[in-house]
Amino acid sequence: MIFTNARLIFPDGIRDALDVVVEHGKIAAIPERSLAHRKHEVIDLNGNYLAPGFIDVHVHGALDRDTMEASAEAFRAVCDFHASGGTTSLLLTTATAPVDAIIKVLEAVRDCRPMISAIAGVHVEGPFISKAKAGAQCTEFIQDPSPAAVRQLLEHADVLKRVTIAPELPEALEAIEAFRAGGISVSCGHSDAWDEDARAAFDRGMRSVTHTFNCMSSARPRGIYRVAGLLEFALSESDISCELIADGHHVSPTLMKMLYRAKGPRGICLVTDATAGAGLPEGSPFALFGKNCIVENGVCILADRSALAGSAARMIDLIRMMLHEVSVPLNEAIAMATENPARAIGLETKGRLIVGADADFVVLSPRLDVVQTFGGGELLWSH
Repeated sequence: MIFTNARLIFPDGIRDALDVVVEHGKIAAIPERSLAHRKHEVIDLNGNYLAPGFIDVHVHGALDRDTMEASAEAFRAVCDFHASGGTTSLLLTTATAPVDAIIKVLEAVRDCRPMISAIAGVHVEGPFISKAKAGAQCTEFIQDPSPAAVRQLLEHADVLKRVTIAPELPEALEAIEAFRAGGISVSCGHSDAWDEDARAAFDRGMRSVTHTFNCMSSARPRGIYRVAGLLEFALSESDISCELIADGHHVSPTLMKMLYRAKGPRGICLVTDATAGAGLPEGSPFALFGKNCIVENGVCILADRSALAGSAARMIDLIRMMLHEVSVPLNEAIAMATENPARAIGLETKGRLIVGADADFVVLSPRLDVVQTFGGGELLWSH
């Protein structure tokens, strides 16, 4: 199979006059455009952009379906919806819940992964978070990361790809070390950490922060001195990757610009943090593991209007926002949704247009509408 007549988007720029040859679900070659080598099926992309498929490392749901349902039907509905926004790989993300309920999700994902190729694994967001920075999470299920709970989760290290944890909690630093030893990405978030708490987590292997600016400590007085929080530590440390919900609601354009200036194009991972309200009409009610929520003004909020409850966005919406509100070049915005998240969670065959990578693609129009989405060279979604 040969994809031709497209503008290919690489992290360092956009290139014309190249074809992409796909064999057995992988990129076999990226030669200069030619008729001589076309012995297989040819897909003419009509001058549109061709980018790697998007990778969302933080997505709870869509279309009134939620990861916490722990069912193949819910997982497929979520993946299909986000494929319409160009996402070909995602981490199904849990809510703060009893550990047994989270284990059910991990077990269901293990069973479903062979059937649903878009599932890259699970992001456990909570219950090891700060009650002071809970946001829309259920505070009654928040707990410290006890060795027993950590061991339970580590039994599912084959599907558990990322854990969000507040580093200031008792036994959190030991938990971070244990997760990192198990090959799991540790992200600090929903945290009221001081500077030294963040540094201690970093020293033990934390290399990401969850939805930067949201539910996150920032500089504040301690006695007569002003001390950094998790936000400033993440901005100052070049090896930390920052999740960003660039939906136009969670973070203002000025803050997004500040993050881009601080971290550069390699330090940001766009995430939707989409909940079950994504894809539902304005005013639709939905639930977030026991919390009543509603879609209002294009974002998901608690029904009592006291807090945001995730986004209603797809990845392509975030990319447009980065272009239009932050003036990020297209190739850099695409890298924030492809190469950067792949690197952050260790997906070695995802997120890049290189020989040997999985043939996961998104075809974008000049106006950045998603035209088609391919996973392993197979059509997942078409406009």
